[in-house]
Amino acid sequence: MTIHAVSPLFVGRDTELAVLGDALGRARAGTSSTVLVGGEAGVGKTRLLKEFTGRADDALVLVGGCLELGTEGLPFAPFTAVLRGLVRRLGRDGVAGLVPGRDARALGRLLPEFDASGGEGHSDGGDARARLFEQILGLLERLADERPVVLVVEDAHWADRSTRDLLTFLVRCQPTAARLLVVVTYRTDELHRSHPLRPLLAELGRVEWVSRVTLNRLTRAEAVALAESILRSAPSAADMDLIYARSEGNPLFVEALLSEADGADALPESLRDLLLAGVERLPDETQELLRVAGVGGQRIEHGLLSAVAGLDEQALARALRPAVASNVLVVDGEGYSFRHALIREAVHDDLLPGEHTRLHTRYAEALERDLSLLPAPRGAIALAHHWHSAHDSTWALVSAWGAAAAARRSAAYGEQFRMLSRVLELWDLVPDAAERIGADRIDVLRRTAVVAHSAGEYERCVALAGAALALIDHDADPVRAAKVLRLRGMAGYDLGRPGYVDDLRRAAELTPADRPKLRAEVLELLARMLNRPEEMPEKLATARLAMEIAREVGEAGVEAHALISLACVGSPYATLQQLEVYAEARRTAERGAAYSALMRCAIAESDALEGAGRHERAAQVAREGIEEAARHGSARTSGTFLAINLAEPLVSLGRWDEALRVIEQAVSLAPPAPYRASLEGFATDIALARGQYDRAEALLASSRGVVSRATSREQHLFPYLCREVRLLAARGLLTEAVRAAERVLDDPRATVDARYAWPVLVMCARLAATGGPEAASLLRRVREVRRELAADGDLQRAYELTFTALIGPGTPEEVADPAAWQVKALDVAAEAWAALRQPYAEAQCQEGAAEAALAAGDRHGAGERLTRARELAADLGAAPMLERLDGFGRRAGIGATGIGAAGEPGGGQPLGLTNRELQVLREVADGRSNREIAARLFISAKTVSVHVSNILAKLGVATRGEAAATAYRLGLFTRAT
Repeated sequence: MTIHAVSPLFVGRDTELAVLGDALGRARAGTSSTVLVGGEAGVGKTRLLKEFTGRADDALVLVGGCLELGTEGLPFAPFTAVLRGLVRRLGRDGVAGLVPGRDARALGRLLPEFDASGGEGHSDGGDARARLFEQILGLLERLADERPVVLVVEDAHWADRSTRDLLTFLVRCQPTAARLLVVVTYRTDELHRSHPLRPLLAELGRVEWVSRVTLNRLTRAEAVALAESILRSAPSAADMDLIYARSEGNPLFVEALLSEADGADALPESLRDLLLAGVERLPDETQELLRVAGVGGQRIEHGLLSAVAGLDEQALARALRPAVASNVLVVDGEGYSFRHALIREAVHDDLLPGEHTRLHTRYAEALERDLSLLPAPRGAIALAHHWHSAHDSTWALVSAWGAAAAARRSAAYGEQFRMLSRVLELWDLVPDAAERIGADRIDVLRRTAVVAHSAGEYERCVALAGAALALIDHDADPVRAAKVLRLRGMAGYDLGRPGYVDDLRRAAELTPADRPKLRAEVLELLARMLNRPEEMPEKLATARLAMEIAREVGEAGVEAHALISLACVGSPYATLQQLEVYAEARRTAERGAAYSALMRCAIAESDALEGAGRHERAAQVAREGIEEAARHGSARTSGTFLAINLAEPLVSLGRWDEALRVIEQAVSLAPPAPYRASLEGFATDIALARGQYDRAEALLASSRGVVSRATSREQHLFPYLCREVRLLAARGLLTEAVRAAERVLDDPRATVDARYAWPVLVMCARLAATGGPEAASLLRRVREVRRELAADGDLQRAYELTFTALIGPGTPEEVADPAAWQVKALDVAAEAWAALRQPYAEAQCQEGAAEAALAAGDRHGAGERLTRARELAADLGAAPMLERLDGFGRRAGIGATGIGAAGEPGGGQPLGLTNRELQVLREVADGRSNREIAARLFISAKTVSVHVSNILAKLGVATRGEAAATAYRLGLFTRAT
């Protein structure tokens, strides 16, 4: 019977193909997305993608696959393949011209031809990996400007950590307004419970523009159609019953079973036999060559296969041709791939133990002779894999050391860490290990700890550094001890673990004067970490010393960091002198091209400005920092941290919708947990003020893990605790709120930093004003804590004024008329907040002042303050405050700006409408939509919606049309003619 080895007919995937087609259609229209395609081995993922990309027409299709070496993937393998394909298509200069800034050196970590320095120019700084990620994304964006781009990453279940990190970055940072479609395939049957791809898929599945497609097995009808296309005729029902029962609808197994079926012949007894049956029919020399190829992995380059097989080109071609003709191997660029990974696995698993060791040794020896048979860093990593699989401890250790260096040049920190960990595992098996690699065990431990820190494995970094310190004689080798202590101090700070300052102090003590560069680095880092009030003298002296040494040795980056630390000493709230120091630090960092110092300067300066209440300038500095990050290729990495310092002043300024957009964009990039908690904290503040209590509760829950540690810093802990108290109070759980507030005040850290202590005190004072026995106890406690705090800067003085106005005079005898006193005190506080341009805080004071004015018998003054508070709250969309204000006005019979009830003669604006509501009503009467009104009045559409709802309620009407009719009937406006 004449049959096809592979079905010429594409069967049973219309729905999945339509999903991919729709996604490509959206990409063509300018909306990017990602599709995750899962399915068991042999179910047809590759065939689906082949059909889909074959119909992609004008789209540029870029395909790269993850490669397996044993259980280890190769770093960045799919992206290296994509980049190599682009170079073949566009040339090196053509690709470089598409990279943002036209500086493609970071791509040299994937393809050596982009790095003119030959790898010597690579830095190990934390921005190296970020720069690479940004350049890959920027390249895809530029390609998508020209035509739709489809990026296909196959076999993600084999992806190493570096590949997973880059893939996550690309998907999360995928520009939504770009003609880009990312398709990722993976084997569902490979994803055991601890497989590292599982959490990544779950995380990406929550991203708005990511969809998932699962390929199921074929139905019986689909399997029949597949069989007919392979056999060129319909199989008998009995044969089909047997084939479908054995294959269970897996297309690969259907094809394999049909290729082995011969009418009455019995079918193979096992899947392994089934997969090997096609191989065993081939000539002996071809089977031997397939066993050699199977040890090399799913894909193998022609040159490497030739070197390991030991055949001349004619003999190699003679052995290869039957494998390609039978579709066991397929030509893949400059090499060959097994038609299906399961076939390679069956061939590999069929090797005898001696064959396995012998062939891995042959691969290792071939790569030792010529490492360029595979592209860097794949060659070095493959060499390490083959020596390790050959059970040669000595050469496995040596090659792992070399592979770690190659991975470092590619910023593949996960792979580098794994290789260095292998060196440590093999150390005791190789007596002369130190001589073999030119480094002792202490140095290996230190380097592994450095890589662990770069990879974000802070716990491992601390453990490795501790192991190294246990081996170092601090007196005999102070330099190495200082380096490791500095490293452990950094990781300890990142973990929020006590003792990191002690490590840095000890490192400073140990660093000798004849190592000025190291001494400057240690002192600068120590100065950066000294932040307690009692540590300020030490911080000042240490930063000055670090700056002086750095200037002497020409370390501009260290000098800039020291200047930044100096700017933080004394009043941390952006005095003119401090701003001059920040400017000097920025100039110094630019002179030395010290990117990390530039970013820290933007972060520190914008934070200081915000602490001083200079919100507009703080936002400007943060935006400029984000732009600087973009110029350095790290807009979505370093720029994400700066988004925190941009969101905070926007919240202060009442530009809440703008702040939410900044937060949403930053959170979508999956920042580290502390950054995410800070960003979501500001979103929580807005949700609480707008009455979105369920959202606030969900946001607090997502941040709880970050702030629950006893070592959480004040800037994380106290804002979070304040939000918890405010939510309890908003839910009406006043007793629980008071108890929670008292726990906050009892924390010994509550008064360490006045910047975060004052908001706590004002929040507690507002809560105490609710009355009740618990509130009285809280008020006493608040007064006690207040005595420990000073107010530094305009922002803290505004908090102090508000606090004083809320708790009242120390004793009633201090003033003759407490109500009148409180009106004046709240007016002064409101003026302070207005000067700082903080509308919500001003509205809160105006609300309190209106109530106090009424208590003092000043109905007109109460109406004026009520009007101002309502205008501010309405513009912010602060629904709970609006409800309180309207309720107060109704109970007191006070209309906006009037002395009588709303609508009465002399009662101010008609029907109790505020000036802003009258403006909105005029636009409604003219027939404009919420969006049009928002554009005309320079407010958000959501704020317009709040105003319209209030207008309908005050007019007692149900629709916008009725509101317009009422306005004209009452003569509020003149009808257009």
